[in-house]
Amino acid sequence: MFTFLLICGGLVGFYLLLYVTVLRQQRCKSTAKLHGKTVIVTGANTGIGKATALDLAKRGARVILACRDESRAQAAVTDIQRESGNKEVLYMHLDLASLKSVRSFAENFLKKESRLDILISNAGLVMGGKTEDGFGRIFGVNHLGHFLLTVLLLERLKECGPSRVVTVSSNAHSWGTIDFNCINTHKDLGLGNSTVALIKLYNNSKLCNVLFTHELAKRLKGTNVTCYSVHPGGIKTEISRHVNLWWRLFAVPLLMLFFSDVESGAQTSLYCALQEGIEPLSGRYFSRCAVQNVSAKAKDDTVAKKLWEVSERLVGLA
Repeated sequence: MFTFLLICGGLVGFYLLLYVTVLRQQRCKSTAKLHGKTVIVTGANTGIGKATALDLAKRGARVILACRDESRAQAAVTDIQRESGNKEVLYMHLDLASLKSVRSFAENFLKKESRLDILISNAGLVMGGKTEDGFGRIFGVNHLGHFLLTVLLLERLKECGPSRVVTVSSNAHSWGTIDFNCINTHKDLGLGNSTVALIKLYNNSKLCNVLFTHELAKRLKGTNVTCYSVHPGGIKTEISRHVNLWWRLFAVPLLMLFFSDVESGAQTSLYCALQEGIEPLSGRYFSRCAVQNVSAKAKDDTVAKKLWEVSERLVGLA
């Protein structure tokens, strides 16, 4: 019995140490108010996106929930308005798996809204299949849709500067690769629909996010728009809701023990959207509310430039 208690005590102690040093998320300490500012958050009907939108609404921003599912988005609007006391929260339809929808969203937004101060590209998924335009779904939603959205809104961001673009990536980018032959041949970041293959595709898409931000910062030099990519941390979200049952059964215990809540996951996005003084760090990657170093492949100028040019061609901008 004593040995058993000793082992249990050791495991609890190890978990607490892990929580304090690795798992616990830092908090965004900015006290910035956003009255008169307009923010877009993609994928804001649930998870990290909804928590991010709620915080920004509490600060007085006009918050646009850019989402695909209208019923879930309208429910989120009601929740956020009630919790924040801010009625300037609204839904606009955006399906990142459709370039036509992305263009329509941008056109409607630019027609109806006079300002854009912060764009938070938060939406993401792990799901097989193809987009409306024939791209791999993970590639299309996690990278190409947000790429097109950002480019279409850049002029408004410049007009309203200082403004910011925050792209939610992941430390999974560390395991990602960019295969331009596969992109050009198959319109995807890789092949296969198994759970393992989908995770690899997700990793690759998150590397796209970091490289996109790296290149975007170069193209924004001399403007009053800055951009950042972020790792939200290990967070209990619905991102893997489309993977198979056996994977979810395996993942749930790990999520409960080692992953944080969505409010914690929103903190680094909020930090990069609000924190004063980080403008010189435009293009960098952040985690736990602090800038982080990345590997050579995540800041490769040649690959980042080529990815931008290939993405322009794929979405019809070139």
